[in-house]
Amino acid sequence: MGLRNMSSVVLSNNVKVIGPKGAPTLMLAHGFGCDQNMWRFMLPTLEKHYQVVLFDYVGSGKSLLTKFSKEKYSALEGYAQDIQDIINELKFTDVTIIGHSVSSTIASIASIAMPNIIKKIIMVCPSPCFLNCPPDYKGGFERNDLEELIGLMDKNYIGWANYLAPLVMGTSQSQELIGELSGSFCSTDPVVAKSFANATFFSDYRHILQDIKCPVLILQSSSDALANVSVGEYMASRIPQSQMVVIKAEGHCLHMTDYDYILPIALKFIEPS
Repeated sequence: MGLRNMSSVVLSNNVKVIGPKGAPTLMLAHGFGCDQNMWRFMLPTLEKHYQVVLFDYVGSGKSLLTKFSKEKYSALEGYAQDIQDIINELKFTDVTIIGHSVSSTIASIASIAMPNIIKKIIMVCPSPCFLNCPPDYKGGFERNDLEELIGLMDKNYIGWANYLAPLVMGTSQSQELIGELSGSFCSTDPVVAKSFANATFFSDYRHILQDIKCPVLILQSSSDALANVSVGEYMASRIPQSQMVVIKAEGHCLHMTDYDYILPIALKFIEPS
């Protein structure tokens, strides 16, 4: 599909549209510290059936860093606006979003704003809140632990990336994938990364779960250092039209480590027979 005159939105978010024109629209939204390249393992299958929209949030990947605003992107609503701007610019009318990690929440925010356009969401290892909020919610992290992690970004940015990457990818995964994620973290501008990290790890969007009106599929890793199975169960119990599948796997990046397993589940959800 030709991206008309390379609009500012297309350039700002490094938007690419691949797959057959006129096919159903599938938007792939990457997680914190990542970019659209992380979806490459799923693309050969997806682009046969769908018009696949790839993009980088402003500040990530090959987006235009000059468009980054600390004020706008201090909250996840700023990232949700990126999704809405792309949909509006390219005039999509029926969109399914696959969101990784925090992008599950970002896609949810966008879907509440565009309920007639965003029709389905697939959440890969989602969490609406990474903080423990006793007594009724265990997000996995104490505030002090996350503040230390963010503080490490200021003191030793490379060390922070090297610490976080195996935690996210899963320590049993290949060194190649862990190294790729660490490199992706390191290639992100530190100011941008810190802003996105704060918006990701210190936010609490549990209150919006009941407002998600479209069907949702939660793909949950059985062993995930960032989002425990109980987090997925919490979300599934509060999102009105949701289903959850627990994948026997380690790590927070099923779309990279277990893509062969989740692809047929995702395809069946998008277009049930």
